[in-house]
Amino acid sequence: MDLLAEVFVGLAVFVMVLLFAAAVRRLLGTAFGTLRTLAAGLVAYLLAMPIAQAMRGAVAPEDNQNSIFWFLILAIGCAVLAGMAFLAVSEALVPTGSLPTPVEWARGLGGRIRRARRYSQITRIAFRHGLGPYLRGRGPAEQSRGTLARSLRAALEDGGVTFVKLGQILSTRRDLLPEEFVTELSHLRDKVPPAEWSEVEAVLTEELGAPVEEVFASFDRTPLAAASIAQVHVARLHSGEEVVVKVQRPGIRDLVDRDIDIVNRLAGTLELRTKWGRSLGLRELAAGFADAVREELDFRVEAANMDAVAANASGPVVYPDPHGPLCGERVLVMQRLDGVQLGAADAEIVEAGLDRRELAKTLLECLLRQIMVDGVFHADPHPGNVLLLRDGRLGMLDFGSVGRLDASLRAALQRLLLAMDRGDPLAAGDALLEIAPRPDEIDEQRLERSLGQFMARHLGGGSVRSVRMFTDLFRIITDHRLSIPPEVAAVFRALATVEGALGQLAPGFDLVAEARSFARDYVVENLDSGTLKEAVIQEAAAVLPMLRRLPRRVERIAGAIENGRLTVNIRLFADERDRSHVTSLLHQVLFTVLGATAGVMAVMLLGTPGGPMVTSSVSLYALFGYNLLLISVVLVLRVLVLMFRR
Repeated sequence: MDLLAEVFVGLAVFVMVLLFAAAVRRLLGTAFGTLRTLAAGLVAYLLAMPIAQAMRGAVAPEDNQNSIFWFLILAIGCAVLAGMAFLAVSEALVPTGSLPTPVEWARGLGGRIRRARRYSQITRIAFRHGLGPYLRGRGPAEQSRGTLARSLRAALEDGGVTFVKLGQILSTRRDLLPEEFVTELSHLRDKVPPAEWSEVEAVLTEELGAPVEEVFASFDRTPLAAASIAQVHVARLHSGEEVVVKVQRPGIRDLVDRDIDIVNRLAGTLELRTKWGRSLGLRELAAGFADAVREELDFRVEAANMDAVAANASGPVVYPDPHGPLCGERVLVMQRLDGVQLGAADAEIVEAGLDRRELAKTLLECLLRQIMVDGVFHADPHPGNVLLLRDGRLGMLDFGSVGRLDASLRAALQRLLLAMDRGDPLAAGDALLEIAPRPDEIDEQRLERSLGQFMARHLGGGSVRSVRMFTDLFRIITDHRLSIPPEVAAVFRALATVEGALGQLAPGFDLVAEARSFARDYVVENLDSGTLKEAVIQEAAAVLPMLRRLPRRVERIAGAIENGRLTVNIRLFADERDRSHVTSLLHQVLFTVLGATAGVMAVMLLGTPGGPMVTSSVSLYALFGYNLLLISVVLVLRVLVLMFRR
């Protein structure tokens, strides 16, 4: 019997907590987590009895039952108010969604332990290279940029594959980093010892769905090259064709996923705590980096990139064909190009009697055509990714990093190049504002003058033309608070990278002059009779329906003006988001006004003497005042919770 009574009491308590929790959540009008709401209900239940006992002292034995009832209601309201206050304070201190649920917490415990170990390792690396103070938002003023850049490069190299990739991507962002950092980070390389054959064989068997001996006629177990993400082997198909097999290193995905999570968290912390983190927009940079690295981990993306680049290929540059049925997420099988890396092809060039300048021009025009015409381009054309083939042609490898430009960006880049060629700062400024998102406030005249000075310095007669002029261009972009999209930054990265290859291949090669020449030739090519006629037809087809309707509309407008009936209809808040925002603001204002009014009325009633007595010591005015005060606090808490949620 006692056990049954305890179960009944426990059930009653649970029901009371649920009722209090439902009341608290309903009065605040905002969704909260289940555990947080139940905790608020428990707080209200635990305080209800002490509050009721405290108010009982205001009720004399001779008072009637109605008085006791009203004070009981007031006590329950105060308890609910305490639960609402608990929810409001908890939302202010620990916003909803900032902490994982217990299930998520238990499920991710192992990951958190591994992440904590990695955090500790990364922190030790940073402090070992003297970067500790910068993680706290400050650093020694006497340290030069060059020294700091070398320390950063060494720390990223020690951090492993993900951080090396991060440094390589940062080395392309001349719009964000000083020249010293860009130069130093461009030296990052991710050469590592090859993985054990047994591990590589397991990956191949799993991805190919059959033993290596069944799929390939022969397979060289010694890798041709090894990097941090993958290594490359030479093999022969049963058809007799020689192929290259790119195999992802075992276990690399888990390591990269963990490091990407750490990079995202570090970026968020540094953007929140440091000025330089906010100025660089580290959260957005980290998100773009994570997307780029995850694409590199899926070799099916690289196979699709190869097909996309090769689909528009023309001229004496060759791309390997992927063997689709044998390509998977971690294995890429492609045609083997017979040649040597461009950086080590001096003897072959001399032996074949090739013109170095023509080879350099071919490579540059290939890249510029990919960027300006096709919209799909190789984003990392360093000398190791370009081959000189036995027949004298050039071949391009490694399409894990590929940039894509839509038609509007390509057109804006073309206009920018042509404006630079003509020395027209006004047209260059317009094109630049099409490439970079326009800020809310910009001094276009100052931007035009800056571009004019830039052209006079780098494109005028007698100037030294180098891809380093992009550093000054990025400085102009930064000074005017423009933000270069990542895909456009990839264009400048590719141009800066190919300059190194061209410099090795043909010393003294003028990349800027050749690019300007390509832009002029491209315009002439697109102004021939056939192309021009097609462009005119397309534009006319798009404009013709509007031209047909134009006379009727002009006549209607003229008639309305003549008769004095011209009106203009403007729909305010046509966008649902605008209506929702204004409605939310009005609700907050209304709750604030009602809460303040109820509070003022409560104070006035509590200060008003006399009136009918509800109990021997409490008047009806005071009782109404207490209830209005309760309503005032409820409304104010509701507004505060909405503010904390924003």
